[in-house]
Amino acid sequence: MSSLSIFMTGAAGGVGRVLARELLEAGHRLMVTDRDLKQLKSFYAEAAEAFGDALSLQRMDVTSYSSWKKALESFAKKSGSLDVVLNIAGLLKPGYSYAVDGAAIDMHMDVNAKGTMYGIAVASSIMKDQGHGHIISISSLAGVAPIPGISLYSASKFAVRGYSLAVAQEMAEHNVQLTVLCPDAIRTPMLDLQKDYEEAALTFSGSRFLTPDDVSTEIQNLIVQGQQGKAPVEKTLPGSRGLLAKIASFAPATNMRIAGMLRKKGLKKQRQYRPEG
Repeated sequence: MSSLSIFMTGAAGGVGRVLARELLEAGHRLMVTDRDLKQLKSFYAEAAEAFGDALSLQRMDVTSYSSWKKALESFAKKSGSLDVVLNIAGLLKPGYSYAVDGAAIDMHMDVNAKGTMYGIAVASSIMKDQGHGHIISISSLAGVAPIPGISLYSASKFAVRGYSLAVAQEMAEHNVQLTVLCPDAIRTPMLDLQKDYEEAALTFSGSRFLTPDDVSTEIQNLIVQGQQGKAPVEKTLPGSRGLLAKIASFAPATNMRIAGMLRKKGLKKQRQYRPEG
């Protein structure tokens, strides 16, 4: 596969840092972004020295449309094209509906939903004009089946998934592909912070947790498929949990019964969970 110009959000997180290293090692040109440029420079100091001009760092606030527009247009102009955009940035704070406030609602929707939608909107405009491109956005299995206890996160990820699937149809005639990746729980700080919230018990109900390497590998596979013009519109990870999530979404009443059983399993695993490091 030839060298691609790839733009990534959420580069300071667990998945982002693993993926960035592997994309650079594969010979791609990469711009990594985060709201905290100082932290970003600290995380990528070694990579910047090793990969030189192939790596660019940019402070960017995903909740700002103008920030998105400036960053993407600048990178596309500098690189000569915008081949792939990776929407990885996201956040989660558990909480039942009756215990959250307006700030928590705004936070989830601004970062997870609107932040991704801004990126898709700006990137699709650039890619339409250049006649090619691939946008990959991370949703969640919580964006396939509703998850109580993390309902704000679930709602925001439903929005990411719905928007991605709709825009994929809009952009198909322009040779622009969209893929929404819906993974199960990943061993990152986002999972660690849920350990002490019994509201998040269902997050821990799977047979195993994904690793950042698992997700990085899947995203790289999707990039390759995109270069072949065969990128799927949606991918769940792992497939078995994805099937369960789709069944749960199809039958909400059944989902409520299944969730009750999974919650007991999740609570047990949650008590046993130990963050790495």
